[in-house]
Amino acid sequence: MNKSHLLVTLFLTASSAFGQIANDNTLKAQIDGKEFTTQPRRVRIGQFWWITANTIKPDKSLRIWLGNYTNQDIVEPGTYLVVDADKPDTKENRKRYTDMAGQYKGVATIKYVEETREPRMEYHVGKSTNASETVEVQLGADGFLEATFNTKLAGSYWKEKAAATVFGGMGRLMNKMEDKVITKASGYDSDIHPEGNGYKKQAKEDTIVITDGLVRLKMK
Repeated sequence: MNKSHLLVTLFLTASSAFGQIANDNTLKAQIDGKEFTTQPRRVRIGQFWWITANTIKPDKSLRIWLGNYTNQDIVEPGTYLVVDADKPDTKENRKRYTDMAGQYKGVATIKYVEETREPRMEYHVGKSTNASETVEVQLGADGFLEATFNTKLAGSYWKEKAAATVFGGMGRLMNKMEDKVITKASGYDSDIHPEGNGYKKQAKEDTIVITDGLVRLKMK
């Protein structure tokens, strides 16, 4: 067995040996009619944080951002307007939020990524749009944030570029296997998003339907 194959084997062995770090959080939803259940976590990006929920075999990632346009890391109970995941901070979205400030506590974006061919060769991606959907948020005395939602995401398909596969070679494969290990062991998705990462968007588009979404996330 050469060195490259040995390293792949070690990553696969580590992946099966590690267990995801447990927590008291829960997320349940039906995604295109299939149950999605896992333990979500908080991940901070700059001033903001996301709810990130991941499972493996195949790798799946559901991210929900709850925030506002005041650059404050504050989540209040109430209704959050779901906006375009790619372009949440537009004049139109700000105006909708401002005009209905009494109705909405903030805005939300939702993104879903599913590995459809291993190891991370192809993906199915879903993103929230400006469709007047909402996320309902409650903050319990037990320190948990509870969010409920139903959404229809704009679905797209992504495939690894032939050049990325060929020229990336064993190094690219090793990186993907390492990211899989990190995702499984930590519960945080590691480099799972295909955009700008050596993948090409395919012509096929569809809708990813998420129903009965429920998140319970420890805040204190």
